Amino acid sequence: MRNADVVASALEQIRANKLRSFFTLLGIIVSVTFLVAVVAIIQGMNAYVRENLANAVIGSNAFQVRRFPIQVGLIDDEVFRRLARRPKITPTDARAVRAAIPDAQAVSLQSGWPTPTADIVWREREQDGIPVFGVTADYQVVQDYKFSGGRPLSDLDVREKRPVAIVGADVADKLFEGVDPVGKDMRIGGSLFNVVGVVAKKGRVLGQSFDGFVMIPITQFEMMYGRRSTNTISVKMREAKDVAGAMQRAEEAMRIAHRLRPSQENDFSVETADALIAFWEQLTKVLFSVIPAVVAIGVVVGGIVIMNIMLMAVTERTREIGIRKAVGATARDIQQQFLAESVALAAMGGMIGVGVGWLFAMLIAAVSPLPARVTLWSILLAVGLGAGVGVLFGVYPASRAAKLDPITALRAE
Repeated sequence: MRNADVVASALEQIRANKLRSFFTLLGIIVSVTFLVAVVAIIQGMNAYVRENLANAVIGSNAFQVRRFPIQVGLIDDEVFRRLARRPKITPTDARAVRAAIPDAQAVSLQSGWPTPTADIVWREREQDGIPVFGVTADYQVVQDYKFSGGRPLSDLDVREKRPVAIVGADVADKLFEGVDPVGKDMRIGGSLFNVVGVVAKKGRVLGQSFDGFVMIPITQFEMMYGRRSTNTISVKMREAKDVAGAMQRAEEAMRIAHRLRPSQENDFSVETADALIAFWEQLTKVLFSVIPAVVAIGVVVGGIVIMNIMLMAVTERTREIGIRKAVGATARDIQQQFLAESVALAAMGGMIGVGVGWLFAMLIAAVSPLPARVTLWSILLAVGLGAGVGVLFGVYPASRAAKLDPITALRAE
């Protein structure tokens, strides 16, 4: 029997029993849908973090000198005590890094964790819990801020501790609705500040807005809130290829500024956006570790259903098997026929699951901030998984059909 005839006969059997075939495939469809949709969402989120979140937090072509590293998972007590003994990042450190990297586009010092929040008041309007950041002028360059109105903070603002502020687009829209904020006086936690600029909208990343903030000169910030325990130095280079060399020079400058001997380890961290990406990907590995177990359960259930349906088909078609053997079909031909039907069923379930999973992933991306990217390897894995289930659970029914005695089979009603 030709292979084309085997496949055509298998598809004809599936077409003739549409409803039974659908319920037979349900377990595989659900499993493959889950696999494709979850992998698409996780892969999309990973790409989104690499392309958007990391640059939004740290800046493009940039790195940071931090007191504490971007740490993945829980920190044990000994590591925490060692990190807590590190000295704070100071303006002197920032000046040392700036002197070591004269070709840097910008070197900034900004307030770190814990970030204070304040009630922002203009006339009778008020916004609660707005994050307040203290920065030097170069921080606006590091973050690639564009201004929809007014001007950026200047070095003179920082040096003279001027009570001036920059507001994000959300604060400008809600607090100064219908009014140009530039030149207006507002209160930040009770202190009077003059708004000198409005940062253009940067949008939302994973549902988190990057436009609801207030920035003030770091010198003014420290007068209000004191020096943060995690002040951070950010360095922006003109091109990505310059970052690695600049990081080495920054490390050398920090070691000299902190008077560390060659045998002593760094009491600071120098990190790029890769650290944030690694942190995120470590979190998504937990989800990836759960997927195989869930998919395996669904596939095994679907495979058992296919095997039972195929055994029932063997019983229903006993006389057909006897007739085929009587006119010359070999045991191998019969085995191929039933194995092909099993594989066709499972592969079809895999393809339907891929389509449903893709639609589900696109739906999630459309109605939520979660992105989704369907990858080729997940599609090939899903279809291959379906076909593999058909082979694995179709062997026994096919072997049983092939072993039927033709005389006994012809007597069957």
